[in-house]
Amino acid sequence: MYRRDSSFLDDREKQLFIFRLEEHLKRFHDSGKSLFINIPFSVEQLSHITKQLLLLNQVTQDVYIRPICFKGSNTLRPKLNGSFNHLAVYTDLSEYEPKPFLKVCISSWTRIGSNMIPPQAKPSAGYMNSALANNEAVMDGYDEAVFLTKEGNVSEAATANIFIVRRGEVLTPPMSDDILAGITRGTVAQILHEEMDIPVIEQSLARVELYEADEVFFTGTAIGIKPVVEIDRRVIGDGQIGPVTLKIQQIYNQIVRGEMPAYRDYCTSLY
Repeated sequence: MYRRDSSFLDDREKQLFIFRLEEHLKRFHDSGKSLFINIPFSVEQLSHITKQLLLLNQVTQDVYIRPICFKGSNTLRPKLNGSFNHLAVYTDLSEYEPKPFLKVCISSWTRIGSNMIPPQAKPSAGYMNSALANNEAVMDGYDEAVFLTKEGNVSEAATANIFIVRRGEVLTPPMSDDILAGITRGTVAQILHEEMDIPVIEQSLARVELYEADEVFFTGTAIGIKPVVEIDRRVIGDGQIGPVTLKIQQIYNQIVRGEMPAYRDYCTSLY
């Protein structure tokens, strides 16, 4: 239902950071409002709860934080009205995808549309769509799946946003193609603009544009920046991580660990 935060331990400063905590929690509230599941705690309260969770568990490594708000009324009828909203927050220490690059496929499953189950709000029911696509991909020997919309446009990966690099331009699908406006996606756009002087173009992408791209990469809080070197058995570029992707990856890894002063406000410290 909600995008997860990532926390990081800076070895030099012995400091634990949570990346863009306030932005994640504000989006959590926005998602709840869209789904008639109002979050029973404020952003400030959720921030305190999250920090206490990490401190009580003595976290000293990269973790995945997931808050979930759910209906708690005793009824057989599926409904969203009512005030019986409950909250849980937990952390996951497992690494999402240890591979340095990914080989992916176009899924036979269509991305859920905004007038079906709104992917922009990250409802937990929508993850069945992602699970079916990802399971199909893994069973067919791929690492991950890419969704198309019902119109045939590129949407996003099962659990990540997608960018392509083509002749010096960086392109990514717009929200109207049923994507989640990921916080890592926004950070990447900022890195490209402010650190690399490359604007991001939001436009619908045809399937073949993935095959013909010079570089393709996924973005997400759980995976960071992950290069894609093969799509549907077609090699992307030269089959290695591209220079634009590599530069973004390096800068992003510095930002989330508090190593770039200009972006230090993105890192909430616990100590």
